[in-house]
Amino acid sequence: MPKWNDRITLVALSSIVIALVVMALKYAAYLQTGSVALYSDALESIVNLVTACAAFWAIRLSHKPADSDHQFGHHKAEYFSAVLEGVLIVVAALLILREAWNSLETPHALENTGVGLSINLFATAINGAWAMYLFRFGRRRRSPAFIAEAWHLTSDVISSVGVFFGLVLVAMTGWVVLDPLLAVIVAVNILWSGWRVIRDSVGGLMDHAVASDVEAEIRSVISQEATGAIEVHDLRTRNAGRVIFIEFHLVVPGSMTVAVGHIICDRIEAALHKAVEGSEVLIHVEPEAEAQHHGVIVL
Repeated sequence: MPKWNDRITLVALSSIVIALVVMALKYAAYLQTGSVALYSDALESIVNLVTACAAFWAIRLSHKPADSDHQFGHHKAEYFSAVLEGVLIVVAALLILREAWNSLETPHALENTGVGLSINLFATAINGAWAMYLFRFGRRRRSPAFIAEAWHLTSDVISSVGVFFGLVLVAMTGWVVLDPLLAVIVAVNILWSGWRVIRDSVGGLMDHAVASDVEAEIRSVISQEATGAIEVHDLRTRNAGRVIFIEFHLVVPGSMTVAVGHIICDRIEAALHKAVEGSEVLIHVEPEAEAQHHGVIVL
């Protein structure tokens, strides 16, 4: 196994440790109170732990260099982790709904509410801080696994805050039926989070094109750096984890030498690498007389 980025390794391992700590805290909060809403919060933390481990594996695999069997690299491995996370989120939501239904049928009073809520609030603060960090880190590295984990943690934080205020209301009013109803709300929020993660990850597995603003930047760079060529057409892009593949046809005068055409290609590639971090560029050079004019970028 080749050496891979130490910072990424540390962040992935930290996610596992944090998930363990938060899971233990939230389960302790549930044991203190007997609240099904806090139980649902603890159950989601188990999913956090499983997906953090899956993300660790996927991120490690995605940083392996290309080999004879995977000549374009292993960049898409992170999408599999993100899809798994989305599926597990949905499973957790269904388990929560089942527990909430049981509690609606046989509601019970809560115990030690103050202690349990304090523990849960502390765990929520840890999750919130880590989610914000993962968003920044994942977007900077263009990592689907880290971004999916950040979305899941954000969903967890929103659920936990709602549970906190809801259980405060239960403690003040004695309306114990609110506890399972809160769990249902948590489950619905988790289902939405799981659907969003699955949708975005499947889009990556299906070679989704880059966002419109990134494509506009790519077109602008090509237009500025292709001096000496006649036109560019058939621009295509696709996302593969942290790598963006860019392909297009460059039309040059028929009298231009290979050496001059190569210089133009090198100039465009260098500019694209600088403007679009992690980009891989493939340019097909065509003489003017044989060019197929589709989707032309005017130079």
